[in-house]
Amino acid sequence: MEGGPDSACVLGIDLGTTSVKVALVAGTERGHVVAESCSRETQAYSSSVEAGLQGMEQDSQRIIRALNECLAALPQQQLQRVSHIGISGQMHGIVFWKRDQGCKWTEGATGPIFELDKVSHLVTWQDGRCSPAFLSSLPLPQSHISLATGFGCATIYWYLKKSPDFLTSYDAAGTIHDYVVAMLCDLKKPVMSVQNAASWGYFNSRNKSWNTDILKKSGFPVHLLPEVGDPGSIAGRTISAWHGIPKGTKVGIALGDFQCSVYSCLTERTDAVLNISTSAQLTISMPSGFQPPETPDPSSAVTYFPYFDGDYLAVAASLNGGNVLATFVGMVAQWTAELGFQIQESAIYAKIIKAALGQNDSRLSVHPTIFGERHIPEQLASVTSIAASELSLGHVTRALCRGVIENLCSMLPVQRLMETGVRRILGSGSALARNEVLRQEVERILPFPVVYGKDVDAAVGAAMVMFHRK
Repeated sequence: MEGGPDSACVLGIDLGTTSVKVALVAGTERGHVVAESCSRETQAYSSSVEAGLQGMEQDSQRIIRALNECLAALPQQQLQRVSHIGISGQMHGIVFWKRDQGCKWTEGATGPIFELDKVSHLVTWQDGRCSPAFLSSLPLPQSHISLATGFGCATIYWYLKKSPDFLTSYDAAGTIHDYVVAMLCDLKKPVMSVQNAASWGYFNSRNKSWNTDILKKSGFPVHLLPEVGDPGSIAGRTISAWHGIPKGTKVGIALGDFQCSVYSCLTERTDAVLNISTSAQLTISMPSGFQPPETPDPSSAVTYFPYFDGDYLAVAASLNGGNVLATFVGMVAQWTAELGFQIQESAIYAKIIKAALGQNDSRLSVHPTIFGERHIPEQLASVTSIAASELSLGHVTRALCRGVIENLCSMLPVQRLMETGVRRILGSGSALARNEVLRQEVERILPFPVVYGKDVDAAVGAAMVMFHRK
């Protein structure tokens, strides 16, 4: 490992929607290097007792189990040299726990580990229990971000109105990564970064405080809201050795996975980051000193996310990315099965990409928003300009890939990128990496040089944040 056998390293952790990743980052003369990393799928999705089919929950225990498996797979001698821990995770979601019974420390194969005790399921950002009618019945937040289903405060309101007994069992709440920080440092009251607080709703980013007065008036259990601190600050120190990591190791306040992903690759303010994995985001840095508007514009497709050191990112966050292509592949597989044939989805994927590479153009127009968009949830997908000569798999796949990129660019137009001084696009994400047609459409639609292979990695980003603040 570079950085010398005895040099300290930083552990980065990302608790994502589908997987957990950990990365050990060490310093060298040439900057930081990822010494070791490991990821595990959580397979944590679970049915919701209270919210039924609308609910989207994960078994918190499975997430922590995946985290323990990842850490157990890293070399012990390197974990013993960890000086700081940076933790990020899926934003918006919420988990509840009992303060003095949040976890139990036990002896694992690699030293002390903590296991869940009185902890709820994680209600994720994908949760759909808060209908538009329900959300419109709630008090108006004093925040620059519009409230949406899946946001922590909206979920608390839902329990308050629909299942109040549930809330009486718990006296603390946070994102799943706030929970991990609270357990590692034995925080009596969890601490949340401005990044995660903004993602919950009812949070004023300008004065870094919850809308306590508005919430109290409607009977909201404000005691469940965490303290708030600056991203990059230290939340506390580990109260025990953990998988060989020394007791007393500094732990950073939990960060947003989105901000950490951007931090891992964004080096110049003139870069824009285009990330297409399950969903899709196009992100630019706002000029220093920028403040978001006092109140949200619900029809605006651009959201301003708190970043680091008081800066903001402008983000067109589309709900339609690689998941659109995955749905299309699933549809083809289902039709094929209904016709009495069997073909693996992975094989379909390879074939449709190949077919689309053979069709340089398609007049077919696909508006791909099958999952809606936060700013226009009711507008679903449509296909127009359908000509008999353009019904091949190649034409349709080409048009679908173009539609995904065009949809993002309708949210954050090219003109705005130019006005902000963007000079280059950093392309990242699993869907872009494995889909050449998507890459071709990026280059066709965006008039900037595009650099691929910039690994967007929230675990590495979380470690780098701590590295730069050591």
